[in-house]
Amino acid sequence: MQPLRRIYKIIAVIIAFVIPRTSIHAQDSLKTKIDEATFTITGDVGVSLLVLETKEMLSYHGDHPFPMQSIYKFPLAMAVLQQVDAGKISLTQKIHITKADYFITRSPLMEKYPQANIDLTVNELIEYTITQSDNVTCDLLFRLIGGPKKVDLFVQSLGIRNIAIINTEKEMHAVWKAQYNNWSTPPAMAQLFQIFYEKEILSKQSKALLLNHLINTKLGFARIRASLPDGTILAHRPGTGGENEQGVTSAVNDAGIITLPNGKHLVIVVYILDTKSRIDEAEEVIANITKVVYEHYSK
Repeated sequence: MQPLRRIYKIIAVIIAFVIPRTSIHAQDSLKTKIDEATFTITGDVGVSLLVLETKEMLSYHGDHPFPMQSIYKFPLAMAVLQQVDAGKISLTQKIHITKADYFITRSPLMEKYPQANIDLTVNELIEYTITQSDNVTCDLLFRLIGGPKKVDLFVQSLGIRNIAIINTEKEMHAVWKAQYNNWSTPPAMAQLFQIFYEKEILSKQSKALLLNHLINTKLGFARIRASLPDGTILAHRPGTGGENEQGVTSAVNDAGIITLPNGKHLVIVVYILDTKSRIDEAEEVIANITKVVYEHYSK
């Protein structure tokens, strides 16, 4: 029986050591490539990757909290649509907008209706917020749902702990430090995208609506999108912070779901924190990270 026990031990060693070692080697190789892609800029970079069908995952500086900026409009839209599904809000419900709702910020809505005094449906507010990253409509949705705390509690109810949603866009614009209150770790945001895509948190109609808006996002073309082959489906939400007097840009981010050539779905989150590099240089880093990641998981 002794030789047989030795054979079992050898098999156990192969299963417990050799196979994980192969997986670890592949992850280390990918992390090295990601690391090399970050050398051209200043600031901290965080990355989280998750293949939904296989649950393969990778985290690069994943424990660090990063300001989300406009990526937090994604959980906001989820929270609003959950209220729609519950019958508490209607997509056709009209919201009256006055000049008092405006503030100095990026807003395609303000550009189109400088005098305000208009009515938009909740559906239109969601579309402006997600596809055009409109900060005015973002805050109108916050007001509609009961403030950032309601969205924060919604995210917590999903079992996600490393995301914090504290301030509105107007509050972030008023106080530089406030933008750092709205933060997440890269794996937490990847988990939120996973829950959105895999779980029945939203009705089929609401999920399809938000997914379509994420696919039709009109910003961030130089980030994740830039390194993907033509025709690749990407559902994502970029986020960008402002630049302070010291020339520091608080955040250059992008996060979403890539449909791979094999039909699988890759969640990718890339955060860049407090960089003194130009925004286009930071965007190129996101594109380069996406390139090595896409090639790795498309094999």
